[in-house]
Amino acid sequence: MTTLATPIEPAALVHLVERDLQPVWERLEPIRHRNQEKVLDAFIQVGIGEQHFAGTTGYGHGDLGREALDEVFARLMGAEAALVRSQFASGTHAIAVALFGALRPGDELLYVTGHPYDTLEEVIGLREPGQGSLMEWGVSYREIDLTPEGRLDMEAIATGLKPETRVVAFQRSRGYSWRPSIDLEQLREAIARVRAVRPDVTVFVDNCYGEFTETLEPCDVGADLVAGSLIKNPGGGIVPMGGYVAGRKDLVERAACRLTAPGIGREGGATLDANRLLFQGLFLAPHVVIEAMKAATLAAACFQRLGYEVDPLPDALRTDIIQAIRFGEPTALVGFCEAIQLASPVHAYVKPIPDVVPGYEDRVVMAGGTFIEGSTIELSADGPLREPYVAYYQGGLTYSHARIALMRAIHRIQEANR
Repeated sequence: MTTLATPIEPAALVHLVERDLQPVWERLEPIRHRNQEKVLDAFIQVGIGEQHFAGTTGYGHGDLGREALDEVFARLMGAEAALVRSQFASGTHAIAVALFGALRPGDELLYVTGHPYDTLEEVIGLREPGQGSLMEWGVSYREIDLTPEGRLDMEAIATGLKPETRVVAFQRSRGYSWRPSIDLEQLREAIARVRAVRPDVTVFVDNCYGEFTETLEPCDVGADLVAGSLIKNPGGGIVPMGGYVAGRKDLVERAACRLTAPGIGREGGATLDANRLLFQGLFLAPHVVIEAMKAATLAAACFQRLGYEVDPLPDALRTDIIQAIRFGEPTALVGFCEAIQLASPVHAYVKPIPDVVPGYEDRVVMAGGTFIEGSTIELSADGPLREPYVAYYQGGLTYSHARIALMRAIHRIQEANR
């Protein structure tokens, strides 16, 4: 695709790039269909019935729906077991529970995808001490950078394992970094390198934003443990809260003991009236994720044509729902987020203002007029107020909504530049 030399009306620009994107979208349809079939078959194999929609109160003992959902989720993740709970406050919470469960004092946590997402810095202990971080608990930490091309450094991973290394962690998605996300073929090769040197090491994958974007999941390619959020991909846009941990049965049980308490583990946790939504959202997820991926390719193609740097490129193979757009200065970043907020079904009248957000070091601007607070499978855009001032655009329950929002955002940007 070439950059446009002259201004173009947003509707005409969208029509132009949609024609070029048809081959890209044709590649996405088999992913949608295969993942929908996997979800359907998991529901059938587990024998989901209306009795699984009933919730529990109090301790939540003997919750049939909770136990069945864990089994469905484990099948979909290629895992031995899963812990799917509304009690997880966020994806970061699920990741923290998984890591605290897998690590012990004296162990080392090794991140091999470079610096992790901002909200994990305090979990690890890289800033804001005194909160009971992993490092304060006696866990040491190292990280291995990606190559200059943004790929996993296979040789550095293979040679970087120490006797005290207990967990090798991968962040599948880019986070707030200008780097490619990690596809499952890279992940498969890296895990094989780790296994060849240290078969006893636990391989953990932060799976946020990646579920159902490929036809496999990290446990299918060798990961021991994964974690993510239910208000992202696997919630289908209707699950109101929660997260999940999946993987080896013993590691999932350890995580469960961190979420509840030793001796309770996976056996506790009331579901109230949430079970039906959790099942229904999971069933919708493969379709909604592809809608969001189509929206991401549209954003990439439009803003590339307008002369902005974008990553991934419009025709790139994708492994998450995030589209990064480099604006280069704060006013344009904030303006883009304001435009997305104006095209939101909820709180369209609210103006996003950069501010301090719990878990983030820099001020962050967030546009998310969503039905569920923080639901980034719904249409949203955000970014930290730091160079190179990148907007991270993601989600879209329907392609049509994302299309409308992008046209309005482009119009607003063009007006501001005149």
